[in-house]
Amino acid sequence: MTRRNAYMTDELQAIYDHTVEFVQKEVMAHGESWEEAGRVPREVLLKMGELGMLGLRVPEEWGGLGLGPLASAAFSEALGASTFAGFDVTVLVHTDMAGPHLLNSGTREQLERWMPGVLAGETILSIGVSEPDAGSDVAGIRTRARKDGAGWRINGTKTFITNSVYGDLTIVAARTDSEDKYGISMFLVPKGTEGFSVSKKLDKHGWRCSDTGELVLDDVWVPDDQLLGTPHRGFHEIMRNFQNERMVLVGMGVGAAQVAIDMTLAYTQERRAFGGTLFDLGAIRQRMAMNQAKIDAVRASMYHAAWIGEQGLDGVKEMSGVKALGAEMINQVMYDCVQFHGGMGYMRESAIERMARDARVLPIGGGATEVMLEEVAKRSVLS
Repeated sequence: MTRRNAYMTDELQAIYDHTVEFVQKEVMAHGESWEEAGRVPREVLLKMGELGMLGLRVPEEWGGLGLGPLASAAFSEALGASTFAGFDVTVLVHTDMAGPHLLNSGTREQLERWMPGVLAGETILSIGVSEPDAGSDVAGIRTRARKDGAGWRINGTKTFITNSVYGDLTIVAARTDSEDKYGISMFLVPKGTEGFSVSKKLDKHGWRCSDTGELVLDDVWVPDDQLLGTPHRGFHEIMRNFQNERMVLVGMGVGAAQVAIDMTLAYTQERRAFGGTLFDLGAIRQRMAMNQAKIDAVRASMYHAAWIGEQGLDGVKEMSGVKALGAEMINQVMYDCVQFHGGMGYMRESAIERMARDARVLPIGGGATEVMLEEVAKRSVLS
């Protein structure tokens, strides 16, 4: 379906359409079994790699399309049409949450070593920042790395790390300067590195088909060529991609919310009640119209914030606002969609029940709503 979107070029529309076609064919028919298994099969990620879907933001020099934030907005919204947010986030952590750190901070040698596998879906990425005592507060991480010969020795624990159980390469943030609150560095830690292990696969409320783990780094040693970026500058490098991370979370939520609205409209127009259909009731009809208006507004705001990023401008205020408002509105829409499905909406066999559970994490992950509002508030103070 063509979007009425001022930012949607023919190229972006093609990305959107092809991605929707892919998830309808390759994901929706199999997602339930993936939910039960708690993982997305590597085969589907390899297929995405073959189709070039994992390299939209990767420069042409390294085998990608070299596109900007608007491509991620279109891609994430289209992924949301899958109705399986666990699949969506598996892909987006790889392409838009972890991948940009490798691109932004990696040396030529690191890109030559890792990028072919990343683009092919053979090397699945995760980003290891969150800890038991540090989530949105990145500066509060306790994992430490100290210089040791021709490398670094890392000790600590990471949690809520998507793609860490079945993935291949984790970008780990660790404190390297104890005198500086922001003295953090990033390291490339491959699966199988001695002392690096998954201590627990986490059992989640939603996103059931994404693998999420708790990681332990017990005297892990990595060579200097696995330091990613400038020593002690990792905090700033992490912050650099946060707006993109927030955007794609809203994008996948918008895509899912649109499908939820469409499903609910179809259901209420078929479900007989009170001598007509549920849709004949003004309370339901008007609330669903308002839900559509909400999602249209969030979508437009997300693409506008993406456009600001595409111009190379500081869009922290705009994207933080989109994340705060969008995540809350998506959950409001999902609530109504469950409500108007009645008892069926509460059944595990119903897609809308799963989609509502999946949406609940959006106001938490990638920066909680309260943190996002503080980002907006700090930039709203008149000097």
